[in-house]
Order: sequence, then C-alpha cells, then structure tokens
Amino acid sequence: MKRVFVDTNIIVDLIADRQPFSKFAIEIFEKAERNEVQLFTSSHSIATTHYLLKKYLEEKKLRDVIYNVLEYVQIIAIDEDIIKKGLKSKHKDFEDALQMLCAYNIEKLDYIVTRNIKDFKNSEIPALPPDELLTKM
Repeated sequence: MKRVFVDTNIIVDLIADRQPFSKFAIEIFEKAERNEVQLFTSSHSIATTHYLLKKYLEEKKLRDVIYNVLEYVQIIAIDEDIIKKGLKSKHKDFEDALQMLCAYNIEKLDYIVTRNIKDFKNSEIPALPPDELLTKM
C-alpha cells in the first residue's frame, strides 16, 4: 500500500470542492476509504485548512467536515524539533519546510501530493500533482 503525505491545498480542494481540482482530491480520499492508500498530513495543514475555509463554511459544519476527514488521514504533529529544523532550513518558505520535515518523519513514505510542486522541488521525497499520483496508483 502506498503511503502519501497530503499537502494543505489538497485538503482545501476536497472540503471546498474547488473545481476542477476537487475531483482528484475526492479520488485520493476515496482510495484511502477503501484502504488502497495510507494518507498523512501535518497538524499545521488541518489548522490552516480551518483558517482558510472558516469564512466560507459555517463553523460547526466546517469542524464536522474536518473531523470526518481525520478518519482517512493520520496527523503528524509539528513539534518544537520540527519548528527548530524548519527555522534553520535553507528552504525559502518556512511553511513548506515544516511540511517536508513532517513528511520526513513518516517511515517508508512514497510521495507527497500537492498542487504546488515547485515548493517541494528540493524534497527528498518525490512530490507529485494529484492527477499524476492517481496515475501511479
């Protein structure tokens, strides 16, 4: 079974039904529901998703939706060690550095899925756009 780290934009695509991208996010999470892929994301991604979508969805509904998403994705906590490594990293974008460092904490991770491939060009783990990930699975 493939192990995939899901970037924030994919979760936002899923919950906000951002067309045309949401179809790929839905398919990825359906594969997780069928136990065909194991998904991971950072605690920061969940918080950021809530922050970005709270102006578009009613609070209770948004919390319920995010809670349901947690059934299909394992959360990697951003702790002090990851933050310190992110602050000292050579990566230009601190947030992306945190995402990569979380991904590096997952044993035998196959891919990072994101629509912002350029942000992960220095990643040790292959970063793929969602449509390409689905083709590989």
